[in-house]
Amino acid sequence: MAGLLKSLVSTSEKAAHIARLCRHEDALFHLLVAEKTGADKNQRFVQDFKTLADVLIQEVIRHDVGREFPELRDHIGGEESNEFSNGLGETVVVQVCATQGDTAALLCRVLEHNQAAAELLAAAVHQDVALGDAELDAVALNIPASELAIWIDPIDSTNEYIRGREDVVPEDGIYPAGLHSALVLVGAYERRSGCPVLGVINEPFSRWDPLTQRWHGRYHWGVSYGEERLCSLRPPPLRVPPTVVLSRAEAVATQAALAPLCGPRLRFAAGAGYKLLCVILGLADAYVLSEGSTFVWDACAPHAILRALGGGAVTLEGTLRARRAGDTAPPPQLLYNRPAEGAVGAQRWANRGGLVAYVHPQHLEAVLAAL
Repeated sequence: MAGLLKSLVSTSEKAAHIARLCRHEDALFHLLVAEKTGADKNQRFVQDFKTLADVLIQEVIRHDVGREFPELRDHIGGEESNEFSNGLGETVVVQVCATQGDTAALLCRVLEHNQAAAELLAAAVHQDVALGDAELDAVALNIPASELAIWIDPIDSTNEYIRGREDVVPEDGIYPAGLHSALVLVGAYERRSGCPVLGVINEPFSRWDPLTQRWHGRYHWGVSYGEERLCSLRPPPLRVPPTVVLSRAEAVATQAALAPLCGPRLRFAAGAGYKLLCVILGLADAYVLSEGSTFVWDACAPHAILRALGGGAVTLEGTLRARRAGDTAPPPQLLYNRPAEGAVGAQRWANRGGLVAYVHPQHLEAVLAAL
């Protein structure tokens, strides 16, 4: 598992580089956007987009991890289909080919025969990534990869990625929108139990360098397996009153119920993965969502890191129902191996009933009491 962790971190760094590369040139980027339709569409959005960056990153992670761990090859899932339609009306199945030249030829069809752009992306796809992370090198774990499966969200908060806003001002460290909320999420869970055990979050747009006019990234990881709790971060301190982060589309009733608990410390941000990251980093103490508008690929990686820090993520609706019935036991955590019965497309993997994410159980209980 230590080898798998390092592999996921490494491929997330490659993914982050591709995300930055695709965003750097506006002339290139306008070629890369397609609208999702039908069962693949998130019903929250009037328009729901994917980009070639999404599709390509997912296939790069699937290819690189599957090559290193063949036992995982048929157990790597993700948000996007690997079909992409270009502006000429052509639909291309995107994949990583055996050689850089073959990948460039395939991408050239997607990019409306822009050879230079295709070769640039193909070089990024086939590059080797050297981490140089001594802390990661020192991790020693023992769990067969054959017992795991993986969920990928190649670019969480795709709409913010497409808009590309770089001038958003944070409020107490939380960015309400913009490129900061676009993340690469890779999480592993146990096939049998569905419990998240390993998570990697990569922030491709963590820091803007005004001298080089380039974005720089950073990554975080966590492991929660059996009695093992390992993380690249330390648990944030327990704060009272808590800061709770919500979606701007959150129900008015939920906001009103939480206002007395949080006072002025109610915050809003884009992207499920980013809001989960805010809890992980201690910028917020809980993330509350009352609707089933997130998916397993949004939550798997952050959930594993939350568990590594002593926290977790639970279904809001089910937990509230249990509390109202007098059940005070720790609520069950979200699971990642159970498609919703009767649903189709992406909705098969929606986190129905909303969620609450937290590091400190005291914050979970405070939120549940308020709601």
